[in-house]
Order: sequence, then structure tokens, then C-alpha cells
Amino acid sequence: MREAGLIVIIAALFVIMSFASPYFLTVANMKALMLSFSIEGIVVVGMTILLIVGGIDLSVGAVVCFAMVVAGKLFLLGVDPWTASLGGIAAAAMCGVIMGACVTRIGLNHFIASLAMMVIVRGACLVITEGTPLSLFSLPKEFKFVGQGSLGQVPVVILIFLAIVVVFDLLMRRAVAFRRVFYTGSNPKAADYSGIRTSRVIFWVTVLSSALAGLAGVIFMARFGAATPTFGVGMELNVIAAAVIGGASLKGGSGSVLGAVLGVALLSLVTNSLILLDVSVYWQDMVKGLILLVAVSVDHMLNRRRA
Repeated sequence: MREAGLIVIIAALFVIMSFASPYFLTVANMKALMLSFSIEGIVVVGMTILLIVGGIDLSVGAVVCFAMVVAGKLFLLGVDPWTASLGGIAAAAMCGVIMGACVTRIGLNHFIASLAMMVIVRGACLVITEGTPLSLFSLPKEFKFVGQGSLGQVPVVILIFLAIVVVFDLLMRRAVAFRRVFYTGSNPKAADYSGIRTSRVIFWVTVLSSALAGLAGVIFMARFGAATPTFGVGMELNVIAAAVIGGASLKGGSGSVLGAVLGVALLSLVTNSLILLDVSVYWQDMVKGLILLVAVSVDHMLNRRRA
């Protein structure tokens, strides 16, 4: 239902913008629009699954940056770029392992664990880079192709994003292991009584979210040929907003990967439209904040109605 509503809103914005700006429906703008949300959309997929299980991750922007910085530093030390990328993703996944252990073993909630991780990882990025962006222009063409290349007219980044969306949307709808995410998020005690090891589900979903953020980080590195220690500041707000707009509940138990993707597409479309209409960047932040407020309010009202 939420997905159908988002499709209608996105279609209406397309019609309005096609009349409001002559540059909107150009091939270049459509490609830029899809690229703008494809990499961030990979992070949204992980965040959505985490929200469904009842968690939240404030560190995703920092973890994206951390994976980029670790992979970039390894490359500059002489490691093969593909191996360095695996190292970056593994470092990001380790952040998820630590957060998952704090939540399931110590009993911290996701909010506190991820807030602490965000601060730690941001500091680590500055330590590794000494506060200076890493220049990676010597990356081989084969690696840059992942972030900058195209197959036909379609950028590789978009193909990777679509593949991840299809895989995880199918898994969340069909796979028994992933259906346990919904059961755990809806009612952890009932899930425990039914034999689901909820702590294990929460742990691995937390690791998955961080690993996908790490994947996004190395794709960013391939796209821009650099690793900036301040990259991704504020990304967590966009990602959480997109997931909630797409139907993921902050109380867990509901949401969909497809809905979250439509959410991130809507936010990117709004930003793109405001830029084409020459609206001040300050107003852009206000509009996005207003959209998030409306989405959270709708989620809260729906939860009260279910209760």
C-alpha cells in the first residue's frame, strides 16, 4: 500500500518537473538522478532490514567512510585494489560485529551502540588519514570501471544497486531465514518462544547492515578516486528517512526493501527538482526534514491504530 502511494507521488513529481524544467527529462539528468541514489540505496537496503528487526544504526555514514579509508590506505601501501576493497568491507563488517555483540551480549540498545561506533569510527578515519583526503588517482582502470564505467548506456553502479535490491527483496519475501527478521521485530518474546534465536538474528542483521555500508564505501572510492575522512556526514539521516518513508517502522516488524528504495528515490528526486528550480540549499534541507517529519508522524499514527 505504501509502495503504491510512493509510486504515485514519484510519478506526479515527474509530470510536474517535466513542465517546470526543460532540463529534467534529459538523459544526462536521469542518469545523474539514478547515480545519486544508487550507492546510497545500497546502504538503505541494510538499514531497512535492521529497522525491521527493531534496530537502528546511526553509524552507517561513518562506516561507509571507514571502509573507503581502510581500502584506500591499503591500496596506497601496495595492496591489490580488489584485496584492499575486501579489507575495507571486512573492516566495516567488524564494526557490525562489535555493535551486534554490544546489543546481544551486553544489552545495549542499537541507538547507543551505533552512536558510540559513529564517534569511534569517525576518529579512526581521521587517525588513518591524518585528516587529509587520500588521493587514489593511480587506481587501475579495471577497478575504476566499477564506479565510473557503463555497460551499454547503463552505469555499472546502477546495475550493482539493482542486483542487490532484487536479491534482498526476494530474500525478505521468500527465504525462511529472512522471514525470522519480521518475527523478531514484531514480537521478540513470541519469536523466542517459537524457537527463533532472536539474539542471533539481531546480531547478523547488524553485521549485514555494516557490510553493505562497507560495500557502498568501496564503490564510492572507485567512483571518485579518493578517500575523504569526512565523507558521509549526515548520510544516516537520509538513509533512515528513506527507509521510514518507504514503510519501515521505527518500532520494528514492518517494511520492505522495495519500499525503502522508492523512499530513497523520492528523496533524491526532491533534491534534484529543488536544484533544477534553483532553490537555496538551506531550503532543500528544510524540505527533506519536513518530509521525514511527515513520514515519522504517519508511522506513529499507523502504530497507534494497530495497537
